[in-house]
Amino acid sequence: MRMNQPYASHASPPQLIALVDPYVYHAFQALNGKEVVVETVRGSIQGTVRDVKPDHIVISAHQAVYYIRLAQVVSVRLSN
Repeated sequence: MRMNQPYASHASPPQLIALVDPYVYHAFQALNGKEVVVETVRGSIQGTVRDVKPDHIVISAHQAVYYIRLAQVVSVRLSN
């Protein structure tokens, strides 16, 4: 293969790579079903943790459901 030829003949399809922080994931699992305040890069939301996945959490608050990517979470605390 010459230097100027692209690698098209050996190209593989693009793959999604997602980094999961196991500590954050397990911390949220312990909060499942509890009332929390989640601080994100876009603001805060207070509600109940309904589901926890490796890449996002589900919060119900004010008759709405929010899906928040764990990468966007700055901090979390129990609600008073």
